[in-house]
Amino acid sequence: MIPRPTPTRSSEPTTAEAGVWADVLVRRRLLHAAVLAPTGQWLVQDQPGGPVRVLTGPTDVVELAATIQHRIRSTRPEFR
Repeated sequence: MIPRPTPTRSSEPTTAEAGVWADVLVRRRLLHAAVLAPTGQWLVQDQPGGPVRVLTGPTDVVELAATIQHRIRSTRPEFR
């Protein structure tokens, strides 16, 4: 499989964009929780009772969403 180049962004992700991605990940049950802390950091938990990870900002949330999407797509059988 040939790796695809990662598209480059013209701007950094915003807190609003990160919030939308966090909401989607929680609603789709791909994360148990994702909470924006007053410091601008994001607290995420994969499953109930699991460890809480601290993400430093919106970029990390968007990168997490991309990683989860990649994992889902790479394990899903392709329908052509």
